[in-house]
Amino acid sequence: MWFSLTVLVLAIWACQADVAHPEERMKASRSASLRSRRMIGGNLAPHVPWQAMVFFANSILGGYAGGALISDRWVLTAGRNLFVKKSRQDIQGKDPVIPKVYLGISRREEANASKEVAVGKVILHPGFQNQSEWDNDLALIQLKAPVVMSNKVTPIPLPERGQDVADTVGGSGVISGWGWGIYFTPAKSLKYLVLPLANHSDCKAEYEHLRSLTPTVDDNMFCTGPTKFEENVCFGDAGGALAVKDAETGDIYAAGILSYDKSCNGYKYGVYMKLSSYLPWIHSVIRGDTEKSSALRSDAMSKMYSWQQ
Repeated sequence: MWFSLTVLVLAIWACQADVAHPEERMKASRSASLRSRRMIGGNLAPHVPWQAMVFFANSILGGYAGGALISDRWVLTAGRNLFVKKSRQDIQGKDPVIPKVYLGISRREEANASKEVAVGKVILHPGFQNQSEWDNDLALIQLKAPVVMSNKVTPIPLPERGQDVADTVGGSGVISGWGWGIYFTPAKSLKYLVLPLANHSDCKAEYEHLRSLTPTVDDNMFCTGPTKFEENVCFGDAGGALAVKDAETGDIYAAGILSYDKSCNGYKYGVYMKLSSYLPWIHSVIRGDTEKSSALRSDAMSKMYSWQQ
């Protein structure tokens, strides 16, 4: 129950904060350039118990990204986060980096040994970068030991059967991360944005003429647009979960994992892997399925049915 209250308070707090102090917002929007206001650095986040920091390299771009704790042993992130050079040409034939993972933090300076959780292995989606840099951009990170749940560290649920990102309260979701801010520098503290869900066709059309640089938006993806103050996701936010609230049940869950985080001030839409499309793969990995698992289950069922005849 306390977890439900935690995430509900987060969602309500975020929505309220986004519309609070309109005079201050208007004053800020007049004084800031469009370029600066389109960055994610708008609102300090409350503690986000499912937020993970995925550190993969010392880099001028920061070397870290987002992730979402989805169980006591697994973190979900974008597959591209596990490579320093991210182009399909550079990644083909290369093994992903085994990253450092930090849980229960809200400031970058807290990413130290006391908050690090040991990583066992990483598993890329089998269709990762099949046709382009953005195809099936997901990876699962297995932790060596189960995480002890607390009010600081708790997983976010995956979608249930029938839950669709389009059926969410207000047609919006909450994304958090340490991505670049108004001066093209990484945020020192975790920030959040309440972003509107975008029309799929509009998003697809926007990026269709830039296929070498941006995703080809397919049915396994969905998009968000900028806030009314032109704030948006940016470099370093990839891998974070878009948390939404189901309009019918009130359930809060991760609808998607941010893949294309380069909207910043250049493009309009952030692009996410739609998790409802990937549930079979996620569950098969978490179960520990092997190539023989399906055949073994089928064989056992066939034998049990045959014994009843």
